[in-house]
Amino acid sequence: MSSKTSTTRRIGLAALGAALLAATGVTAYATTPEKAAPLPLAGMRILISDDDSMQAAKASNSDGLGLYELRRAMCAAGADVVVMAPWQVQSGKGTAVTNGGVLTAQRRTALPAGYEDDCAQAPSGGAVYGVCLADGSCTKDSPSATPADTVKLALRAGLKAKAGWTGAPDLVLTGINSGPNVSAQVNDSGTVGAAVAAIDQHVPAIAFSSAGDETNTFFPRVNYRANAEFGARFVAGLRQRGLLTPDFALKVDYPDVSTGTPAGPPLWTRVGHGQVVWHAYEQTGENSFAIGLGLCEEKPGDPCTETVKDADSTALFRDGRIAVAPVTADRTYGVREPHPETLRKIRAYVERDAPRR
Repeated sequence: MSSKTSTTRRIGLAALGAALLAATGVTAYATTPEKAAPLPLAGMRILISDDDSMQAAKASNSDGLGLYELRRAMCAAGADVVVMAPWQVQSGKGTAVTNGGVLTAQRRTALPAGYEDDCAQAPSGGAVYGVCLADGSCTKDSPSATPADTVKLALRAGLKAKAGWTGAPDLVLTGINSGPNVSAQVNDSGTVGAAVAAIDQHVPAIAFSSAGDETNTFFPRVNYRANAEFGARFVAGLRQRGLLTPDFALKVDYPDVSTGTPAGPPLWTRVGHGQVVWHAYEQTGENSFAIGLGLCEEKPGDPCTETVKDADSTALFRDGRIAVAPVTADRTYGVREPHPETLRKIRAYVERDAPRR
């Protein structure tokens, strides 16, 4: 048979097959499945820490639940995630570090209900480690590593030993903190302090915090989840634009959305100067003073009054916006940015292209 005849027969059989399918009402589909689009954070290695611990056991949701929501969102976006966080709540520790003793990074095997399988497909399985100050196993009452301790340990030894990661992760995320970290309280924040510890090691970092409910004593899961899902899209946008930088950390504070009012779009802000949380000290004995902690009520001219026009606290509390601010480890007054073009590009991204809520 000639090649021409063979070709004609093949065409004829194809036409016959199509006619039979049409006659029986069956639709022909391609046998090769389409490739799924890659996830936006696929290939990224992310370290997560916080200052609220990895316990997530309190009814108030104030001891690490936000960390698990952040882990969930990052794994869903395709990242490989490892958690190294304080064993106990370390709120208010700032950039404090431990200068002696032994740190133990103990893996948590029974995760909080509902979060067990979030990172099942990730190469590291979303491993969660609590870091305590102990020469041996961490126990219920073991003293805790500070937030900065956990990041330094992870970057200098822990990730290589526990996860087999060679080289630094692509990004460090801290939070999601139970309560905002704005204005003067940024100096106290362990969430921000852990992010600063990362950029000290030349690793890009973002610190996430969420507002509580109107009582500021309960931290709704919905706030954490909205913040985490925004965070995954926010990180993806920075990554796509090549804007993940160790020059400075980014601080992201998310408003309360538990009443149904959505978050306002992100706003580029400065760290304010006013007091939001007030520490009071009441003498209880000749040498003893009880520590009181509460929200500072603004009165004109007092330390609680915010004087910075574009402050993070104003954007968050008054306007219900997502407040984004750059934070640097360089405390030199008047220092010039080494890469101002990067700062401008990230500001433009936040103001024009970042997720709107």
